[in-house]
Amino acid sequence: MTNKKLDQATTVAVLNRILELELAGVVRYTHYAMMVYGHARIPIVAWLREQAQDSLGHAQEVGEVVTSLGEHPSLAIGDLLETHKHGIDAILRESLAHEAEALRFYHELLGLVEGRSVHLEEFARRMIFTEERHQDEVNKMLREPGDVAAWAAGGG
Repeated sequence: MTNKKLDQATTVAVLNRILELELAGVVRYTHYAMMVYGHARIPIVAWLREQAQDSLGHAQEVGEVVTSLGEHPSLAIGDLLETHKHGIDAILRESLAHEAEALRFYHELLGLVEGRSVHLEEFARRMIFTEERHQDEVNKMLREPGDVAAWAAGGG
């Protein structure tokens, strides 16, 4: 481990942006769960509510990291775009886009803390792992039954 100094102000700014995105995820997934209709409603609503709870847990954990650094967690919430597209595929595609943005910030956090704080580095890596695994699951959900190839925007 090198003795590089942590840029606390930038690190906290990124953590607060992640916090805002995770809080937006709580609202987003909760809203999606209310808007699902059709035969598959029950398992999909349960999954979406689980995602809302996961986002809340992530937000709480990020806020605890911010306060452990002696700083103030953001009270803001990330952007909430209402597309009025509530089909399952549309919801899943919006979820992928939201998760990709959060993943981008977790990677930014990792770049800021790598070699500077084992605690923050391990936290960032764990969150990246969790977000990537979530994206993999959503990608599988977007595939047609029997399709093995990964879903790709514009192709699926």
